[in-house]
Amino acid sequence: MHALLSRRHWIFDLDGTLTVAVHDFGALRDELGMHPSAPILQTLRELPIEEAQPLRMRIHAWEQEHALQATAAPDAVALLEHLALSKRRLAILTRNTRETADRTLAIAGLEHFFPPDLRLGRGDADPKPSPEGVSRILASWGASPDDAVMVGDYEHDLVAGNRAGVATVWIDRTGKHDFRDIADVSVRRLDALLD
Repeated sequence: MHALLSRRHWIFDLDGTLTVAVHDFGALRDELGMHPSAPILQTLRELPIEEAQPLRMRIHAWEQEHALQATAAPDAVALLEHLALSKRRLAILTRNTRETADRTLAIAGLEHFFPPDLRLGRGDADPKPSPEGVSRILASWGASPDDAVMVGDYEHDLVAGNRAGVATVWIDRTGKHDFRDIADVSVRRLDALLD
């Protein structure tokens, strides 16, 4: 088993990490009239409120639509079951809203792994790559960074974890990106941590 499994506090990204990826952010940017490489949430923060609000409403609807398609990644379920049986503490940190996270977890059949008060969305803390969400979760547990892990499928997850001082795991099922340089551990499947 991987040495990280001795750590007692685990924070997970949601979409594409615990669920099968279905989001097409390029198509969303097109629909919103944003540049293909524009950071969506940051772009919204920089717009006047009267321009940003209709876009926020569309993003929320888009996220809710995608939540209905949520399917748990089998390799993620295997890891979560092991961590739960080992009495590890588990939390969600997503750039979605908490409402969308709750719906996604329920539809994917993963909600029993994560206490409702440990599912943080973009309304609960500055979105990743800010470390604020990681730090808030650690504080709620009374945990130190050297006993925690941040798991995600994108650069934002790893940067947030690094800035908060926790170990990071990058799950790369697609081979589309390469973030190995900023992750402590890189895996193609989360259950590889159990080998």
